[in-house]
Amino acid sequence: MTRKELTVEDTKIQPSADPIQARKDKLDKLLALGVDPYPTTWRVTHRAADLQHQYAHLEDGEVTEDRVVIAGRITASRNSGMFRDLRDGSGRIQVFTHKEHADETSIALKTLIDLGDFIGVEGHVRRTPAGELTVNAEKITLLTKTLLPMPEKHHGVTDSEVRTRNRTLDLIANERSREVFQARFRAIAEIRKIMAGEDFLEVETPVLHQVYGGASADPFMTHYNAVDQDMYLRIALELHLKRTLAGGLADRVYEIGRVFRNEGVSTRHNPEFTMLEAYQAYADYTDMMALTEKIAEGVALALHGSAEVTFGEHTLTFKGPFPRLPMPQAVKDATGLDFLAMADAAEARAALKAKFPDLEIEADATWGECLEEAFAEAVEPTLIQPTHVTHFPKDISPLAKSDPNDPRLVERFETFCNGWEIANAFSELNDPVEQRARMVDQVEQAHARGEDARELDEDFLAAIEQGMPPTGGLGIGVDRLIMLMTDTHTIRDVILYPALRAKG
Repeated sequence: MTRKELTVEDTKIQPSADPIQARKDKLDKLLALGVDPYPTTWRVTHRAADLQHQYAHLEDGEVTEDRVVIAGRITASRNSGMFRDLRDGSGRIQVFTHKEHADETSIALKTLIDLGDFIGVEGHVRRTPAGELTVNAEKITLLTKTLLPMPEKHHGVTDSEVRTRNRTLDLIANERSREVFQARFRAIAEIRKIMAGEDFLEVETPVLHQVYGGASADPFMTHYNAVDQDMYLRIALELHLKRTLAGGLADRVYEIGRVFRNEGVSTRHNPEFTMLEAYQAYADYTDMMALTEKIAEGVALALHGSAEVTFGEHTLTFKGPFPRLPMPQAVKDATGLDFLAMADAAEARAALKAKFPDLEIEADATWGECLEEAFAEAVEPTLIQPTHVTHFPKDISPLAKSDPNDPRLVERFETFCNGWEIANAFSELNDPVEQRARMVDQVEQAHARGEDARELDEDFLAAIEQGMPPTGGLGIGVDRLIMLMTDTHTIRDVILYPALRAKG
């Protein structure tokens, strides 16, 4: 629409006490004046961060003849709109609107433009005597008229429930939230860069599964109407990635994707979360330790320029190699319980109950489950610095190769930091006979506990029977890693749109 020259008299409007109605009245006035409040496009020449960098050398009070075109949301207004803060996706820049520089329409529009509106600005760059980089506006164009008011500028949006339910408002109001999510996606980009540098091929596997597996978790179920068949949202990426490796698409494959577990929520758990899973042929779990360290250190360096990261009261050091801690020894040192000396599951259950009388223990808990429970109670919370916990029990690790020195254990590690598990890795089992036997046993245990939907994944077993090379496999919880890297203490604050209970 062709711009018409407006006067201040043209834009006068009856004030309203209702802030939303006042904005609607201004919208009506703009339309009546022939001003398009939602034009199609706007061609910018610079972003705010570009200007801050390009003109960092300007002295206080220095004026240039450089003409720029910018755009963004108005986040602050001073002196009746003479000074405005404009924010785009890169940062903030000040805009100065005065009749000495701006055309008559730009001056007239001041009364119809509110905080939160998007505007385009054409003008010259200067630095004010107070040191603020500023664009002297010659022409202002309204790009989007907003109908809802901005949050109060000094306090923003602080209620955690409001912030997660209305992420748009949270991102508008809270710089901290924008910084965390920008860091999240830079970190994921860095992970992809690292994986490419290690010659991994990124692949995509299905979200909908006929048979769920690859982890011990309850699935979400849906129904495929076209074929009248129940399907499951994946709880892990593992089994399809191994099938891909067995097929020889590449010797190193990985995927970064969402997985879904129909379980509770906590500060570290969300039913929909992001996993990195990687599988490397001709490697074992020690190679996955090195890869985990490379990823963690690489992300820390990308976000902070250092392998040291502040999280709460702790300084976490992600410079590898991380300490390696065998689970049975760690439990023995912390509790005095020597699970390796126990004869069977019954002895393990009795010893665990004696040590932790308030702990609920399943009547059929296995030896390995008891060892894991003791570890979770006595050791896990103490692991603040990144640490690889090794030598897991076989009966809780059905996809890992046996430890050649003790058949009750497997070649597996989990990486802990701040008392949280952030990675899990195996020397992957590729013996098809043993793999089938372990998965049959796992399904039978699940059925005994009432998990009737658990089935054998015959397609996966067929792939292993076709032949999969010796393989190291790794899974990293991306959300928890981002929490550690951004000093964020609840998972809902690193997932843009976390799962929430419906209102009402």
